[in-house]
Amino acid sequence: MVKDPDAMCKASRPITATFAALLAGVSLLAASPLMAMDSPQASPTLEQEDVSNREDANPSTREQVDSLTGEHVDTSTVTGDPFYCGERKLGTWFYCERPKPKPSEPAASASAASPTYRQQLDKIGARLEELKAKAILEPTSDNIIAYVRYQREQLDRASTFADVWERAIWQHPDLDYTLQRPVSTLGKTAWLAQRKTDREAVIASLSERYGLFFFYSSSCGACEVFSPIVRTLSDKYHLSVLPVSMDGGPTPAFPRYVVNQGQYEKMGLEGGQVPALVLFDTYLKKPIPIGYGIMAEDEVLQRIFYLTSVKPGSDF
Repeated sequence: MVKDPDAMCKASRPITATFAALLAGVSLLAASPLMAMDSPQASPTLEQEDVSNREDANPSTREQVDSLTGEHVDTSTVTGDPFYCGERKLGTWFYCERPKPKPSEPAASASAASPTYRQQLDKIGARLEELKAKAILEPTSDNIIAYVRYQREQLDRASTFADVWERAIWQHPDLDYTLQRPVSTLGKTAWLAQRKTDREAVIASLSERYGLFFFYSSSCGACEVFSPIVRTLSDKYHLSVLPVSMDGGPTPAFPRYVVNQGQYEKMGLEGGQVPALVLFDTYLKKPIPIGYGIMAEDEVLQRIFYLTSVKPGSDF
């Protein structure tokens, strides 16, 4: 079979064109990186896109843009991967939650750091007792010396307190109790003398307003001793005395008497105890019990003076 050269050339042209196209494609692929590097117009566009992508995907920024919804996602409250924990909103997971700060306890720490003065004083007392107990149970030289030294420290502290106390009282007369009730020998003597004068003035005018009820029993030995004292007070200060016999019997100091017919209870007395002495206010029609049993003359006068002229609490 004889092959026609022209026919063969025509048949080979499509094949040659196909290979040429393939070779041209390979050449374009190989040259594209170089063309991209040499092209001055493509570079800014690529850089802008790259910067935009970096800004949208930067995990350090507070907000990111969700690529699907376009919403802004705050990533400052989440931890872990921003894509899964922030942008994708996959739910609450332990790796997406920011650890919560532990609550501070300033009150407890402040209390532990600075104990109150009462706590400090209690601590000193407990320490002193502990050293004392140790020195008694284990009486070694070191233990006794430690106790004595600590005790001396507290005595010095107490002495300083007493000294400052006294200096403060000197400068504040409203706090000085000794101005109301002196304790020095000279001051006390002057105070007692003034008090005696005041008492005598009160007792001298006592008969103008007050009288005495004297309850006794003829079979009572204490009543026989106390009856003459009441009689002396009556004569000296011109006090009216009404003797009341609880058993109907007489008494040598008061030949004239009355028998009890409820006067004892009306004077506010209870139990039938004798001898009993009651001061009666004729202005207010009010009984003032003075006391029971044997009392000296001066004691009776002192009680009458306090009950009638001294305000409770002013002398103490």
